[in-house]
Amino acid sequence: MTKFLLIRHAPTDALGKSLSGRQPGIHLNEEGKAQAAALASDLKNLHISAIYSSPIERALETAAPLAKIHQLQCVVDADFQELDFGSWTNQTFDKLHGDSAFSRFNSFRGGTRIPAGEMMLEAQCRIIRGMQKLAAKHPEKIVAIISHSDMIKAAIAFYTGMPIDMMQRLEISPASVSIMDLYDDFASLQLLNKTPNLNLT
Repeated sequence: MTKFLLIRHAPTDALGKSLSGRQPGIHLNEEGKAQAAALASDLKNLHISAIYSSPIERALETAAPLAKIHQLQCVVDADFQELDFGSWTNQTFDKLHGDSAFSRFNSFRGGTRIPAGEMMLEAQCRIIRGMQKLAAKHPEKIVAIISHSDMIKAAIAFYTGMPIDMMQRLEISPASVSIMDLYDDFASLQLLNKTPNLNLT
């Protein structure tokens, strides 16, 4: 069994305003830095063996205090990259909510391709591939993955048997940790959307 800590990056100034996607140059704000530090403190007593992150700045900045506490090097892995939001990247939610394709994507993720971007099923396959790879590499260990809301929802949906069109019923807050135990023959969700400053040990 490998225990995965699925961590969403901490807040940025764009949170709730625009769809950052893979837009470069978006960093944690002061609240985000404080939440990343609090999250690392909450996880300091866990015996984390490896830390992997999306290559996006906000994910790497969230991973940094955790890596420092555990004296580990954060490994960048594109399998945990943000969903490719294509033409919607960096657009405001006010604008997107008037887009019929965006509405269709949120109601039928299993069958809707983002304009010039990914399908949700492709992204789900990507994160599952990454987790299966790490499970084989780190048996009987605790592994932290710093990724993005939709990616974490997609992983949890897959391992709990939830249809991907229902994944939006899951809440994955900034700087939250969800815990998935991955065995050879099944998976078990141990924790969902725990935010900083709560004791996990």
